[in-house]
Amino acid sequence: MPYVHGGKLVARALKRLGVTHIFTLCGGHVQAIYDGCLDEDIRVVDVRHEQTAAHAADAWARLTGIPGVAVVTAGPGVTDAVTAVATAYRAQVPMVLIGGQAPLTHLDMGALQEMDHLSLLRPITKAAWRVHETRRLPEYMFRAFQVAAGGVPGPVYVEMPLDVLFNQIDDSLAVWGAWKPVRLAPDPDAIAQAAELLRQAHRPVLVVGSQWWWSSAREGLRELVEGTGLPVYVNGMARGALGVEHPSLFHLSRSRALSTADVVVLAGAPLDFRLQYGQKLADRVQLVQIDLDAGAIGQNRTPEMAIVGDIGQALRQLARKLEGFRVSGAWIDTLREAEARAREHLEPEIASAQSPVNPLRVAAELDRMLTERTILVMDGGDFVGAAARVLRPRGPGLWLDPGPLGTLGAGPGYAMAARLARPDHEVIILYGDGSFGLHAMEFEAMVRQRIKVIGIIGNDAAWTQILRGQVAMYGPQRVVATRLAEVRYERLVEALGGWGLYVERPEELRPALERALGEERPGVINVRIGATQARAESISF
Repeated sequence: MPYVHGGKLVARALKRLGVTHIFTLCGGHVQAIYDGCLDEDIRVVDVRHEQTAAHAADAWARLTGIPGVAVVTAGPGVTDAVTAVATAYRAQVPMVLIGGQAPLTHLDMGALQEMDHLSLLRPITKAAWRVHETRRLPEYMFRAFQVAAGGVPGPVYVEMPLDVLFNQIDDSLAVWGAWKPVRLAPDPDAIAQAAELLRQAHRPVLVVGSQWWWSSAREGLRELVEGTGLPVYVNGMARGALGVEHPSLFHLSRSRALSTADVVVLAGAPLDFRLQYGQKLADRVQLVQIDLDAGAIGQNRTPEMAIVGDIGQALRQLARKLEGFRVSGAWIDTLREAEARAREHLEPEIASAQSPVNPLRVAAELDRMLTERTILVMDGGDFVGAAARVLRPRGPGLWLDPGPLGTLGAGPGYAMAARLARPDHEVIILYGDGSFGLHAMEFEAMVRQRIKVIGIIGNDAAWTQILRGQVAMYGPQRVVATRLAEVRYERLVEALGGWGLYVERPEELRPALERALGEERPGVINVRIGATQARAESISF
């Protein structure tokens, strides 16, 4: 039988697992895997920082349903990827990080880039393993996919020492495996009790989070909402789940709804900071919590009913139990009025003719141009937070943000993976000027590998999300480390081979966006923005 090195076995396993792309920054410890990928027609996408590679693996999983794979070298290669792995862990995204390591024969001898990666990765992964035998490399890859995608999704780390990857073995000795994602089925009795709570409700509300995206029965959400008229708020990867015009979909009135509802159903949406830790819920509200993670049940508030299992399946079963039930029209009208008032409050800024451009005007101009083939990537603080109030993805799977870890710098990796996973879609990153600076050099990688991405930089020459709180707490004379220079960032992208546009006035926005959509190369629109009152009360820590 033919002899093959370990890198070829890894690539064969990835091919059988449905992997078509891996993301990497080159390193000697892992180059055998690249060699194997050439044989298996797996595209090796290289970036300028390992954090980007791991973010790209995260986004690949979100858009394809197949765990994304990042390959990084030992030592600083692994540590550079840690932030992205932690991001995926908090966001519950299945990805696999393959890390190099010194040869087993040289461990604990002070080899180049040797370190204890496993202890570093275990707290932020579902599993972290070292492979000790070349023949078991495929086995570990199949197991990694199984663990990453099963139950509550999350990242897995697999360490491959240099000699394990470079050793040659008879390929018939390789140990293979299988991958079958597993989702928990909700308890029918708990579903029945939750349905009874909803039948008795006068002011029910449904909040759906990112776990919906991983469901095997996503249509359960639409079945429940259309069958009952239940008002729904979505966040994270559930954004776009019902399009933009659905009569039960609300966006700007969530605080009002949660503070006055008598029954709240949380479907894969934890009571974390995004929902004010449950502190804004009405005192006598009855809470139904549906989650893949039994450990999340009861965090910050004890629910009246807990359902552990697949979100879509649970919502579908609720829909069947609630046949004939309709939410009060008066309650829906109340929320529509609150929604309209909130929108009216934003309208002056959306229509503002000020220069520099109001951030909400930027978002509104972009929103008018979105289609069902536009993927939005959110990579910033204050500018992105303001834009999120206005932007409406036109369908599911068209919104990528880092989730509860709040990581800046995720944008380029997310965007590159999005364009490669869905080449018929436009991919647009909304950057703050601060976040753009973290990984601006990734535009060189995009240009070189012909990965078209459009960046829109909201440039106010500050880390505004932090600056606002700094001024509020310490005064304008105590501002430190939160101001930036007024940089022409588009010229940097031009120097890297992309295109760049600069916008100062609102009337320049639409022509710039139209030109950007017509370009074949990656590039950025650098928009000089002013202040917005939409975030005036926002202090982030």
